[in-house]
Amino acid sequence: MDEDTRYEAVRSRDGRFDGAFFFAVETTGIYCRPSCPAVTPKRRNVRFFATAAAAQGSGFRACRRCRPDAVPGSAEWNVRADAVGRAMRLIADGVVDREGVAGLASRLGYSARQVQRQLTAELGAGPVALARAQRAHTARVLLQTTGLPVTEIAFASGFASVRQFNDTIREVYDATPTGVRSAAPRGGGARRATPGAGIPLRLAHRGPYQAAAVFDQLAREAVPGVEEVSGAPGGRTYRRTLRLPYGTAIVAVEERVRAPRAVGGTHPGGWLDARLHLTDPRDLTTAVQRLRRLFDLDADPYAVDERLGTDPRLAPLVAARPGLRSPGAVDPLEPAVRALVGVAAAQDLVRRYGKALDAPCGSLTHLFPEPAALAGAEDQAESGGPLRALAAALADGNVHLDPGADRDDAQRALLALPGMDPAAVAAVRVRALGDPDVAPPGVDAPDTWRPWRSYAVQHLRVAGELTH
Repeated sequence: MDEDTRYEAVRSRDGRFDGAFFFAVETTGIYCRPSCPAVTPKRRNVRFFATAAAAQGSGFRACRRCRPDAVPGSAEWNVRADAVGRAMRLIADGVVDREGVAGLASRLGYSARQVQRQLTAELGAGPVALARAQRAHTARVLLQTTGLPVTEIAFASGFASVRQFNDTIREVYDATPTGVRSAAPRGGGARRATPGAGIPLRLAHRGPYQAAAVFDQLAREAVPGVEEVSGAPGGRTYRRTLRLPYGTAIVAVEERVRAPRAVGGTHPGGWLDARLHLTDPRDLTTAVQRLRRLFDLDADPYAVDERLGTDPRLAPLVAARPGLRSPGAVDPLEPAVRALVGVAAAQDLVRRYGKALDAPCGSLTHLFPEPAALAGAEDQAESGGPLRALAAALADGNVHLDPGADRDDAQRALLALPGMDPAAVAAVRVRALGDPDVAPPGVDAPDTWRPWRSYAVQHLRVAGELTH
């Protein structure tokens, strides 16, 4: 998109581009999402940015009306397999907060200077600025939805000091942390955490969202003890345990999609309601990003449906289910284990090798086993040897399936392991690595489906044209 096209999107308040770019108004010093309902500024006063961090770095503060920090992430980072795309996925997962820029660069196989140069040249912000913008958003969520003391929120959000936290909040939101907390939305469905009730979240998505298909798949693949889907279709709740860098969590996500009023005749997007119980609030950012990957909330359904809708075989399927998603995973080991041994055997592995929760929550009793635990598991069946080999490769770092992994390298490494046939590897590439362009063996997937073959296959499966 050139700048004139972006301005037209702003003038029409087109929610399809929320998160794809941001615009700032020089006369007010504020940056917004494209669908901001405020009066459209004059073209000569508008500047465009690829990221919120770039807008903040240029001295603009976030709009209090449209909350541009709460938009879905750009779908571009899930599609791209280059260093910038991989870096953005790792930053979203909190790697810079936990390991610094050096850790990010090491995971990418570049020097810290190279990573800084590439991100700044393309996005207008380096890894520290991008992580800082994400910390500010996490802080706002905690300030406005929990009663945690401000000092605890500062460190839970990833800031190194209270002073750094205060300075960032003032710069980004033009308010003190206390002011941000007092400006929390009241009424209109806004929720606030109560002791023991967890953190209420709105997991935003762009465009239409076929929640029923996603919840059907999650229910079909759920590993008892770790996951459950309860309730009747249309009002189901997905609950699961999470193993996170600093602690553990239990999350509940509701099937029902909430959407604001449409503007300009386009689907406005919406959100899934969720509630997150964390043992350590420092895990909030990572937990949210992993849920976003699981529910494929950063996808661009407009681009997917436009491409696939031109194919005669897929056109009626796309018309019947606009915005169909391709679910990912919160733990890369889970889809790999399911591909090797199936759900029933995975449940037995959870009982034997998963860490038990200190306090079970209904049917949720365990965390999914860590790779090291499965690497030492006794051979239980024909699949035991391949499973141990996979777990050992993940535990030793010989196979990488983290958000920033090189997908082609991961595929080659997986195919070299015993028992990992092309079909299993394709499943891992779609679910664990979030690759939007995978066609399993035996599926006739023409090049016209690229780069959305994973979504095309999902349409065929949901329609019953492919077995699960």
